[in-house]
Amino acid sequence: MNFERAAAIVAAVLYEGYILYPYRPSAIKNRQRWTFGGVFPTDYAKHAGGDPCSMQTECLLRGGADTAVEIRVRFLHLTNREVGALAEPMAEFSADREPALMRVPSLDVDGARFLAWEEAVEREVAAPALAIERLLDGAVEVPFAVPASRELEPIRVAAGDIVGVLVRTAASLQGKLAIAAERIAEGAFRLTALIENVTPLFPPEWAKRELAQLRAFASTHTLLGVSGGEFVSLLDPPKDLREAAAQCDNQGTWPVLVGEAGARDLLLSSPIILYDYPQVAPESPGDLFDATEIDEILTLRILTMTEEEKRDMAAVDARARALLERTEGLSAAELGRLHGTLRNPHAATRADGVHAAPRPATLAANGVRLNVGDRVRLRPKPGADIMDIVLKDKLAIIEAIERDFEDRVHVAVTLLDDPGRDLGLDRMPGHRFFFAPSEVESVDRGVAG
Repeated sequence: MNFERAAAIVAAVLYEGYILYPYRPSAIKNRQRWTFGGVFPTDYAKHAGGDPCSMQTECLLRGGADTAVEIRVRFLHLTNREVGALAEPMAEFSADREPALMRVPSLDVDGARFLAWEEAVEREVAAPALAIERLLDGAVEVPFAVPASRELEPIRVAAGDIVGVLVRTAASLQGKLAIAAERIAEGAFRLTALIENVTPLFPPEWAKRELAQLRAFASTHTLLGVSGGEFVSLLDPPKDLREAAAQCDNQGTWPVLVGEAGARDLLLSSPIILYDYPQVAPESPGDLFDATEIDEILTLRILTMTEEEKRDMAAVDARARALLERTEGLSAAELGRLHGTLRNPHAATRADGVHAAPRPATLAANGVRLNVGDRVRLRPKPGADIMDIVLKDKLAIIEAIERDFEDRVHVAVTLLDDPGRDLGLDRMPGHRFFFAPSEVESVDRGVAG
């Protein structure tokens, strides 16, 4: 099963909310992280409550007894990163013991800043391919475990001596994935994938969320593939399976079709609610960890940061550092592509391929002939929306005269004093505005013929 076809959207979901603008640990909205897809140890859920210890996906598929499914669970494993300062510089660590360290919240070395915080490592659990016939006999349980780890990374000055250490510690994890199927109709089945975190906890981890969080699965989601069959959309199920689709019990997650539009062999079940066949915009140069925001806005905000703020951002981790470097390296053309793209306008055409609503080249309004290229003054009508009101009395140039499919005529203009007028000429949103013919007043005063 080629899960790579969904790699881009899967990565976006996995790191949604990883770190948010202004991309610094000191920001209030970055003090409570890992908010999506948390699966906490059962011991914590039992004693403290409030956070789930399992995640369940239920979906429908068509096929037969020999139809096979493959399931992968992906999540982020939290790593606690501490910063230690050495009392005296040293050339290398001793092989048999760790150096004595003084824990500090941050350390500045040769213009670079190192911060104590949390990082994450991607983890994946892959279940073997399983035939529906096997799953109808009973649930198949796939246990998994991730060992604890501890890693020391030296912080060196330009001359080469070690003056500090980054200490990364990750707790051990234990979990299980249970996969089951039931027949709901001839050639149709309900598939269930249940993820549970069975990592043992001991006091005081029972009562402290920040400690239990280190043994949680963060940003958990499930990839499901099928061969010899096809998945059914839960958003738009066929008539004969609508009732069965409504009865699917998805807990903390929601499955959608992914891959090429029309394909039905891959599902992504995630805590981020998506439509079928979600895609990452091709204009996006890379992950901003906030798919609900607009790339252009976040990019421009990053570019306006002070050097001190950028230094804090670079100190977050390698992902934040790469985001900063990529943003600062964007060309003018790449920035221009972020301004906006109109997709799938569903423009109607006649059978011969000619557009059904041709643009008029000129029109008469208020006894005056208006042409493309004419200068006009904007006179929005009473009760207009706030954007139109803001543009009242502005001078503009008519860039197009357009008719919609209800035969209404609109005058498309760009503002004379808009520094982004070239974007309006490229038909970009936000720099090209539409008014009714009665809302524009000719400056050139051409008389209608």
